[in-house]
Amino acid sequence: MHLESTIEQLFQHLVSGDRRRAHAFVATLTAQNIPAERLANDIYWPIHEMLVKLFKKDQLSRISYNYATRALRQIAHQGSMTYTRVERSAGRILMFCGPTEGEELGAQIAVDLLDAAGYEVFFAGAGVANDEVLEELASTRAGTLVLWASAASDAPAIRALIDQIKEIGGHPNLRIVCGGGVFNRALGLAEEIGADVSATTPAALVSALTSLETAAVTGRISTTATASTTRRRSSKAA
Repeated sequence: MHLESTIEQLFQHLVSGDRRRAHAFVATLTAQNIPAERLANDIYWPIHEMLVKLFKKDQLSRISYNYATRALRQIAHQGSMTYTRVERSAGRILMFCGPTEGEELGAQIAVDLLDAAGYEVFFAGAGVANDEVLEELASTRAGTLVLWASAASDAPAIRALIDQIKEIGGHPNLRIVCGGGVFNRALGLAEEIGADVSATTPAALVSALTSLETAAVTGRISTTATASTTRRRSSKAA
């Protein structure tokens, strides 16, 4: 599979509104035994970024943007049904994204990959007030808050949310991850507003969260082992 030509062909089918050809083209790719996860990461995600970039620069009409984002979201979600799934609980995630259809598309791609990686994802989309986010963090007991494919207009509220979480101090072990959307266009913004981790692609997001979870488990095991050793030494001393 030649990535550039594959992306270009599917992109043209999508922006023209030709859903039948878009689905047929994807079927030819799956017939080549290309993993659905690879299509999501190497084809659908780059097309998503192209659509958002071109639309923001007024180089893509509203109707073409609407055609493409809606068709690609359906294609990507259908493909996720064949993902290889991890049969373990990797952690619980509360996730939000930007308000546009394109940003929802980017988030959907990430959500489906996280689901397959074993995460329990609570995906609420956009437009949720910070107070509601805080309530939901407490309700779901999520270990990770992901702010993905956010719009530039979301940045002040995200900064305020992160500041509020840290000031309250009610979620000391919460990991905050930002990426995609405005965070890809303004490198360093995620760290500037207080995120623990940033990621530029869904694949990088899954990898980063997996690394964080592994480190957390290793830390818990180390702490338990140290405590056990201390108890044994105390018992011998007695």
